[in-house]
Amino acid sequence: MEIVVLGVGNTLMSDEGVGVRVIEGLLTRANEFPAVEFIDGGTAGLALLTLIEGYDGFIAVDAASLNAPPGSVRTFEGDDMDAFLRTRARSAHDIGLDDLLNAQRIRGLLPERRALVGIQPKRLNLGEALSPPVADALPVAETAVVEVIGRWQGQR
Repeated sequence: MEIVVLGVGNTLMSDEGVGVRVIEGLLTRANEFPAVEFIDGGTAGLALLTLIEGYDGFIAVDAASLNAPPGSVRTFEGDDMDAFLRTRARSAHDIGLDDLLNAQRIRGLLPERRALVGIQPKRLNLGEALSPPVADALPVAETAVVEVIGRWQGQR
């Protein structure tokens, strides 16, 4: 099973960049996962469409409003991921993961296996450093991604 893991977020807005930071950590271990592509998606939005197509599985990593303490990590899969993404607050100019997945759905390219590893931010203000609880959650989020990869690749 070929899997793409996409970290998204703005690294100039403190905890908003946590998805990218998780990908940076996973890239140091990429040789452990030969059938997995790790992509730093930053804030590219719909420009990511062609980069994530053609995979059997899609895992997104992003800051997420979980109504939980900062640094909490939660994994949503399949329909649960879709439902969670539909509940997020947004502006009319906002392009998010739900838009990316809806575009894939319309094109008939939405992977059946998809997951979101969400990390509750503490702050979303200007700054490159993660807040301490979110920085402490990086290994937890990496482990969550690795667990999904392992489960999916074990279900060949």
